[in-house]
Amino acid sequence: MNKVNPVIAKVKKDHLQRLSDYVDGLYNQPQLRHLFFELTTACNERCFHCGSNCDVPQPDELTTEEYKRILDQIKEDFDISKILLCITGGEPLLRRDFFEIMNYANELGFKWGMTSNATLITKDVAKRLADAGMRTVSVSIDGLQETHDRLRGMPRAYELAMRGVQNLIDENAFDAIQITSVFNHENIKEIDAMFEIMKGIDIDSWRVINLEPIGRALLRPELMCTDEDLVTLFEFIRKARKEDYPVMYGCSHYLGLDYEVEVREWYWLCNAGVYTASIMSNGDIGACLDIERRPDLVQGNIRKDRFRDVWDNQFKIFRRDKSEDCAKCRECEHRRFCRGDAYHSWNYDKNEPLVCMRGILFDKEMP
Repeated sequence: MNKVNPVIAKVKKDHLQRLSDYVDGLYNQPQLRHLFFELTTACNERCFHCGSNCDVPQPDELTTEEYKRILDQIKEDFDISKILLCITGGEPLLRRDFFEIMNYANELGFKWGMTSNATLITKDVAKRLADAGMRTVSVSIDGLQETHDRLRGMPRAYELAMRGVQNLIDENAFDAIQITSVFNHENIKEIDAMFEIMKGIDIDSWRVINLEPIGRALLRPELMCTDEDLVTLFEFIRKARKEDYPVMYGCSHYLGLDYEVEVREWYWLCNAGVYTASIMSNGDIGACLDIERRPDLVQGNIRKDRFRDVWDNQFKIFRRDKSEDCAKCRECEHRRFCRGDAYHSWNYDKNEPLVCMRGILFDKEMP
């Protein structure tokens, strides 16, 4: 790792301090920018790292008419020009009424994007997505062919996903096509080979993230990234960005003064409950969909609560500095910038972060 330049460190600290002051105000005046619709928990893949444990559809998933009613309410209650609908699952394309719902959203004037495994995106589906107004799409590719198929529990998953990506590219109708890759202790060794593949595809960005201790990944602790793996990941991203390739780290964690702004477009901020909210397939209202599914973190249910009321009056657990609850965090000089790190990787029973980059990427003890 490079030792951060003192002048650059001072500039970054100033930026982070101003961001922290801004967040204090954001807790009191949250601004909905991303609203996630988990259309279904059904999925045709069985990814070992799925944070939502997706497999089969829940028996009480929202109906077509319920989604239309939600969209009507959101348009009535918010300035939808400032909101991006983020459609996800499971695999959202498995819903038979997918295009009915999204065409309706498009007719109402919503901007929307989707996360997909792309295995179902034929040329016809790509055209229908364009006609339904989809603006952005993120497709999951988690390794070279054999690795991707194994991690996702589906034969030909890589072949079908890459075909789907090319069909989206050929349609030439979307604002941004992104590939997202989750790296673990095994597939990190393929990152350079994957980079060569990504450079040969006409995508707009490559989003890389590390395996998180959530969902089904908790059953495979041996695949969690080591400290060395994480350093390898961030050094790779920094080097690739210096070569002007559009690779970026996800929004998962505070990375310290050396890596902040180096591996993504701006400084870290957990958006849960301040910029981001989610409606789960059963109607439960929450913040980030990667956050642990437990009753005390559900803010309401769209079947009985109006979303605007929930957004304005709930989400209090996400609109405070949770680092106040953690003894180790309270002693950290980065606390003001980190605030206990991400909500999706917070231990709500022990009140401490499950993931902390301190001692790995920054404030590392010298031998």
